[in-house]
Amino acid sequence: MGTNTKETLALVAHDQKKNELLEWAKDNLKRLKQFHLIGTGSTAELLNNILELPVEPFGHGPQGGDILLAARILEDKVHRVIFFMDPHTPHSHEHDIQTLIRTAVSNNIPLALNKATADYLLRDEPKE
Repeated sequence: MGTNTKETLALVAHDQKKNELLEWAKDNLKRLKQFHLIGTGSTAELLNNILELPVEPFGHGPQGGDILLAARILEDKVHRVIFFMDPHTPHSHEHDIQTLIRTAVSNNIPLALNKATADYLLRDEPKE
């Protein structure tokens, strides 16, 4: 990372978890502004519109967004991932979700899958 480049944090949420992510982001607004934020399409739009938080959209989850995020991890362009998952609802793109999780794990990228781990993931200062 360059000297003036912020760490990139990806924000993703299943439809049933978007409100939970929104509330969490509202509570962590100051910390989130320390990152370059990216997110799947509707999650980015929600955070941009309601919290005026600059989140760069990169694709809709069920239409390849999870795979695009995995690719960015492989390119060393993502440093942390927060994914508010809904484990109770079947998802048509389950294989893409598993690919994203495996890619984060195999590339040693911190990955939070719920509020408790998201809180933990934001404890550390981002590296500049």
